[in-house]
Amino acid sequence: MYRAPVEDIAFTLKHVAGLQAAIDAGHLGDLTDDLVDAILNEAGRFASEEVAPLAQEGEKGTPLKDGVVTTPPGWAGLYRNWIDGGWNSLTGTPDYGGQGLPTMLSVATSEMWNSSSMAFSLCSLLTMGAVEAVEAHADETLKQIYLEKLISGEWTGTMNLTEPHAGSDLGVLKTRAEPVGDGSYRIFGQKIFITYGEHDFADNIIHLVLARLPDAPPGTRGISLFLVPKFLVNADGSLGARNDLICHSVEHKLGIHGSPTCTMIYGDGKFGDEPGALGWLIGEENRGLACMFTMMNNARLNVGIQGVAVAEAAYQKALEYANERTQGKAPGWQGEGMSPIIEHPDIQRDLLTMKSLAQASRAIAFSCAHAIDMADSAEGRGDADAAKFWRERANLLTPIAKAFSTDIGVDAASIGVQVHGGMGFIEETGAARLLRDSRIAPIYEGTNGIQAIDLVTRKLPQSGGEHVKGYIGELREITAEVGRKNNPDFGMTADKLDEALADLETATDWLLQALQDGRIQEALAGATPYQRLFGLTSGAVYLAKGALVETGDALENGRIALCRFCAENLLGETSALRNAVTQGAQSLIQARSALG
Repeated sequence: MYRAPVEDIAFTLKHVAGLQAAIDAGHLGDLTDDLVDAILNEAGRFASEEVAPLAQEGEKGTPLKDGVVTTPPGWAGLYRNWIDGGWNSLTGTPDYGGQGLPTMLSVATSEMWNSSSMAFSLCSLLTMGAVEAVEAHADETLKQIYLEKLISGEWTGTMNLTEPHAGSDLGVLKTRAEPVGDGSYRIFGQKIFITYGEHDFADNIIHLVLARLPDAPPGTRGISLFLVPKFLVNADGSLGARNDLICHSVEHKLGIHGSPTCTMIYGDGKFGDEPGALGWLIGEENRGLACMFTMMNNARLNVGIQGVAVAEAAYQKALEYANERTQGKAPGWQGEGMSPIIEHPDIQRDLLTMKSLAQASRAIAFSCAHAIDMADSAEGRGDADAAKFWRERANLLTPIAKAFSTDIGVDAASIGVQVHGGMGFIEETGAARLLRDSRIAPIYEGTNGIQAIDLVTRKLPQSGGEHVKGYIGELREITAEVGRKNNPDFGMTADKLDEALADLETATDWLLQALQDGRIQEALAGATPYQRLFGLTSGAVYLAKGALVETGDALENGRIALCRFCAENLLGETSALRNAVTQGAQSLIQARSALG
C-alpha cells in the first residue's frame, strides 16, 4: 500500500527547489515551516489512509446511463471529504474563499493525491485549472457567481478543447457560439476527451468551452472561450434549469478507468426551451486561446506531477515486492534458503533507477512551481526585473516538468512490472494498473512531442538565449560545489555531471544557432532528444544539490549514494542524446523515405 513520502517531499521542497529560502526571505507572506509541515503531514495521512485504499475501486469503471455517470464505489464520498479538508482551495485567492498558499504546496500535495489514485485526482486537476482561467480572465459578474464554489470544489470544472476532427490543431475546431443579445451565447458542437465531463461528485459542473463566433476569423485567431454550466445559476446563487448539454458517451480506455472521459454534446435540444447550451464569454472575443493557455499551463505542470507520482508509487510497490519475494541465492547471501530478490544486483539497479529518476523529476517539477511562486511574489512587490526572470524560468521548466516527468512515470511503471516478474503481468498486484494509468500522461495536455517543440522554438530563445545559458550556469555552480567537497562518497559524480552539462551546453548552442539560421526543420529534428537531455542533466544536478545539504540525519548518506548512482550509471546517455541533437537531423530527414 502506498505511503506518502512526506519527508522526501518536504526535503525537496525546502532544500532543493527553494521553498526554505523563499520563506526566510519573506517572499511567501506569513507562510512558516510549521505550517508547511502540518499541511504536508495531513495530506500524507489523507492520501495514504483515505485515498489509496479506494484506488482499486477505480478499475470498476464509470458506467453511463441516460447521460448520467456513476463514479466508482466510495469515490463521491471520498471527494466530499477531500474538499471538506480544504484541499481544493489551497492556492485559491482569499477574496473568494481560497487559502492563498504557494503553488509549491499545491503541487506537493498533488503528488500525494496522484500517487494514491491518479484517476481520482484528475477531477481536481481540471477544476484548479478552471479556477485560474476564471480568476485571470473572467469579468467580475462571472467571478461572483462561480469562483467561490469552484475554489472550494463544491462545483467542478472542465476543459473542452478537442473535437473528433481536431486533436492538437485547435485552429480547425467547429463548435460555434451564437450571441443571444443579452450578453449570453448559445453553444453548439461536440467535444471529446473531456475529463470528468459528467460525474456524481458535485451538484454542478462548469465547462470551459472553446468555440467560434459567427464572424470569427479563421484559424486560432478566431477562437473564443465560454463558461458553460451544467445547471444554470439563479440570481440568488441557487441552481436553476438544466443547460442544453449532455454526456453522450464515456470512453473505454487503456488506464485511468475511474476517471470518466466523456464525449460532450452542446445544443442538441434535449434540455431547455430552445436548442443551444447557454454560455458566457471569458475574456475578449477571438482571444480564447490565450485564456485557455492559462488553464493549460497549470495543467501541464500538474500532469508532470502525475508522472512523478506514478514513478513514486511504482517504486514503493516494487520495493515492497522485492523485499518479500525470494528467488535463488544472491552473491554473498548468508541467510537460509533463497534470498529476497532485492539482494540481486540486477533488481537493485532497477529499484535505484526508479528511485533516482522519480526524485530527479520531483525536483524539476517543484523547481518549476517555485519559479511560478517567485514570479507572483515579485509582481506583488512591483519588482519587474525579478518577475521577468522568474516568469522566464517557469516558462523554461514547464515543458521539462511535463514531458521528462511523464516519460519517467512510464519508464518507472514499466520497470516496476519487470521487478514483479510474472506477477507484474497479473492484475492483482496493481503493478499493471500503474503502467496503464501512466501511459496517458505523455499524451494529454499537449503531447510530449509538442512540449519539445515548445521548449526549443519558444523557451530557449527567451532573452536572446541568455536565460537558458544562465540556468546552465547555475547548474554548473552546483556541480563545482560537489567537486570542492572532495568527499570520496561522491565518487566520480562531479566529473559525470560536468560531462553531462557540457553535452547540454553544446546541444543548446547548436539549437539556438539553428534557429537563428532559420534551420527550423533541423532544430525540430533534435527537439525530443534535447528535451530528454535537459531533463536528465538538470534532474541529476538537483539530486547533487540535495546531496550537498548537510542535515545530520540518517538519510544524508543515502542521498549522496543515490546521486552518485545516477551520475555514474544513468548520465552516460547524455552524450548519445547530444549527438542525436547535433548530428541526427539529416539522417532523420533522409529516412522519411523509408516510412512509405
